[in-house]
Amino acid sequence: MDVLPLQPRVNAADLPLEQLAANKNVPEREKVAETCRQFEAVLLRQILGEARKPVISDGEEHDPAVDGVYNDMITNQLADSISRSGAFGLAKSLESQLVRQVLHQPSSPASAPATAPAPGPAKSFNTTHS
Repeated sequence: MDVLPLQPRVNAADLPLEQLAANKNVPEREKVAETCRQFEAVLLRQILGEARKPVISDGEEHDPAVDGVYNDMITNQLADSISRSGAFGLAKSLESQLVRQVLHQPSSPASAPATAPAPGPAKSFNTTHS
């Protein structure tokens, strides 16, 4: 009786990006998906960070270091939540492109071409010399 070794199921979202690429227990498609999601979160942090900068001061004295830490925490959590929800959509779009180009797989059955292009006329090459 052959018993296959158990391979633990690893969630790509639980791994730091630098460990994700080398992990053999995570399929390549999941690695691409998580990398795209993290890229989207970084982009969202930049956008939200700029959008959350105060335009008008409220007139009260605040410690800028404390405000900066809390604002960064809020921005990071908000960006990560939006990215995990998939509502922004950039990660899915990027993932479908990368899967098709890098992994050479169709991103989904709906995106595969309906018909294959017709092959051109066969070319024969004469390699004998007379």
